[in-house]
Amino acid sequence: MKRAIHVGLWLLTSVGPVLGQGRQDAGNPQPAKTIGAATANHQKFEGFFDFYYDNSSGKILLEVDRFDEEFLYFSAIAAGAGSAAEKGRATSYIVKFVKVGPKVFLLRPEYNYRAVNGNEDEVKSVETAFAKSIIWAFNPVAAEGGRVLVDLTPFLIRDSQGIAGSLAGGGSRGGAAGGGNAYRVDDSRSAIFMENTKNFPKNSEFEAVVTFAGGASGGGGGFGRGGGIAPDPAAVTLHLHQSFVALPEPGFNMRKFDARSGFNAFTYMDFSAPMEEPLTKRFIRRHRLQKKDPQAAISEPVEPIVYYVDRGAPELIKKALIEGGAWWNEAFEAAGFRNAFIVKELPADADPMDIRYNVVNWINRSGSPRAFSYGSSYTDPRTGEIIKGVVTLGADRHRQDYLIAEGLLQPYETGKPASKQMEEMALARIRQLSAHEIGHTLGFMHNFAASPKGRASVMDYPFPRIDLDKDGTLSLDSAYGVGIGSWDIRAVIWGYAEFPPGADEDAELEKIMQETLAQGHQYIPDIGGYTHPVSHQWDDGVDPIEQLQHLMKVRRLVLDRFSERAIRDGEPMTTIHEVLVPAYLLHRYQIEAVAKSVGGLYFTHAIKGDGQEPTRMVEPDRQWKAFDALMTTITPEALALPETLIQKIPPRPSGYPRSIELFSGNTGPTFDPLAAAASAATETVASLLNAERAARLVEYKARDSKQPGLMAVLDRLLAETWGKPLATGYAGALQTTVNHLVLTHLLKLAADKEASGIVRGQALLKINDLKTRLQADLNSANDEQKAQALFAVSQIEKFEKDPDEFQPGRTFEMPPGAPIMPGMDFLRHSHTENCGHFITN
Repeated sequence: MKRAIHVGLWLLTSVGPVLGQGRQDAGNPQPAKTIGAATANHQKFEGFFDFYYDNSSGKILLEVDRFDEEFLYFSAIAAGAGSAAEKGRATSYIVKFVKVGPKVFLLRPEYNYRAVNGNEDEVKSVETAFAKSIIWAFNPVAAEGGRVLVDLTPFLIRDSQGIAGSLAGGGSRGGAAGGGNAYRVDDSRSAIFMENTKNFPKNSEFEAVVTFAGGASGGGGGFGRGGGIAPDPAAVTLHLHQSFVALPEPGFNMRKFDARSGFNAFTYMDFSAPMEEPLTKRFIRRHRLQKKDPQAAISEPVEPIVYYVDRGAPELIKKALIEGGAWWNEAFEAAGFRNAFIVKELPADADPMDIRYNVVNWINRSGSPRAFSYGSSYTDPRTGEIIKGVVTLGADRHRQDYLIAEGLLQPYETGKPASKQMEEMALARIRQLSAHEIGHTLGFMHNFAASPKGRASVMDYPFPRIDLDKDGTLSLDSAYGVGIGSWDIRAVIWGYAEFPPGADEDAELEKIMQETLAQGHQYIPDIGGYTHPVSHQWDDGVDPIEQLQHLMKVRRLVLDRFSERAIRDGEPMTTIHEVLVPAYLLHRYQIEAVAKSVGGLYFTHAIKGDGQEPTRMVEPDRQWKAFDALMTTITPEALALPETLIQKIPPRPSGYPRSIELFSGNTGPTFDPLAAAASAATETVASLLNAERAARLVEYKARDSKQPGLMAVLDRLLAETWGKPLATGYAGALQTTVNHLVLTHLLKLAADKEASGIVRGQALLKINDLKTRLQADLNSANDEQKAQALFAVSQIEKFEKDPDEFQPGRTFEMPPGAPIMPGMDFLRHSHTENCGHFITN
């Protein structure tokens, strides 16, 4: 790649904004002191950039001996503060040290705009057309020959992630907000964290404990985003990690991006591109992998891709992580490489922070069983080459699956050993999780349309498969898939296969893609949203509707026999509540999957001429079948819990506080089965009355009169809820709960300023129709029916007075409950790209 950066007189006028400023006096001349004299009592760390640590002052002095040499700069939150400063949030880009007079600058060139094949004048024209950024300025502490010693400490102890604004409540990463709640870095309570400050041949790693002072003082107060993210909101202490990483050697073969491939893309604008070609160039991110014998159909690699698993993981977990990660070797063999992908335990003398090692980390942490996970990458922004893959898994990732299995199997019978199925299910999920997160570090995005084709991808979010025998016995033997998926194999072949010298790579890649499409594979990543009828997180099976019906049958059977056998001997009876939550909400993700057929749209990432159908509306019969399936989830029969079970759940004792893992309620300390029902039913009602879905229903009806349309869906929804006679007792209370949820979400839809006028108008019409019907009910002799009608009419009238100011009554969200929470499952890259779980700068 042709690229020249001219640093000379133009630097003083064209360098662009100064984003950081060193704390030294800008007027100081370059010192005469030698590096040896300045570091006489310091501990030296030799590596990519030699640095010295002074234990008495806590300072890091960096020796800069390579000016105008580009390297990768990486910054991340190593220990965060909840949603305001999420652990793992990161930025990375290319930088270089440049020297102008006595000063040393850390300069960030602009790589989003290039002139790849231009002559020297074209290259310089592009470079001078766009601003660069000096992200920090240093004055030398000492100099010796061509080497300069600078104080790196102020650079390391700073707000490298723009956290101050987030902590103040503005949600911005750019600066403080919120007036009196402004935060700033307090140097007196910040320091270099030497435990994670290390040096290696190709990377220098630095970590700092940084305290942000400000906000409202007091212990544990709620403030900013997420509230209560530090014991004292006036002092929020985080760990910020920064890295200097060597860029790889030349010779990497960039591969063009294809929207059908499943790879993550990086882009730049090439101003030297001919007029007949696009200005924006798109390529994929992947590891470097080359055959020893380019002519051979199957060859050993020049250098295999090796991943190392954390030695500190428990033995069973470590074994499962190695086994699951190694699944990828099958895909690389299909792509023409023998023994190209290897997973093994990290050697005792190796450090996981060394850039030369791809690692799978197992991190112990306190908190919820739903620990985080992410697959991140150090990537060369020039080419898309993945330099190092880093998988980070929070310890106890297996415990949420274990909890699900406890509720399904009810395994604890006094005097008998518990079933091994729970452990086997949890380890099966760990294998799949290892393959999934490693997949991200190989360059792959999620494929949420894989499950209908026989668990075709480990890059999907899988739901445990629950087999039900005719005698009512549940089995988890096939809870999770084993081995790499057929989609994953095709994706690796497309992204990593090498072609013989002289082959037309574009033609070969299209041939592979056509074979993939002919096999019936679909690729829909996170953008499936509430739209695509077969793209879902946490689902299983070929047909979403049939799977919902199956799960409702399993769920009913489990709830009807739910008892203290779900908890270990010696546990307080109240802990039944923890195990009940995932069992009661077993169908939660399948509701979303089925709802996508109502007003849904089949679509593909079709390329001109590839034979795929770009879009297709869902057939009307299919939409109504999906609607009917959804209605079965909000009936009193579906929502009811056995009276014997409700009686077994007492209030929380001392030592067992409430948490977000439990159902909330209206009844104080006691378990509230109506609130539990409301949280489950909300998923169905809110999914159906989603504003974007409503807009599609309107649009599709306008284009095709056979489509259901929004008003028909609203009519059926109201008929299945408010239109049915009110039952008595527990069933009637559940029915009333659902009725009010329907009204609440219908009022929200009518008041939604982001919704189209047509949608809001049709919602208003149905609200008015309902009001007329309810006013007639006020003359009914049934007090329960009068009461629900009176409250509903009062809500409608309150809404009618001022829709913009209307506040519906309290609603109950479901506790978090992904089979294993995706948490921060993401890729970390160097260019702007935000696709759900891909965090970038």
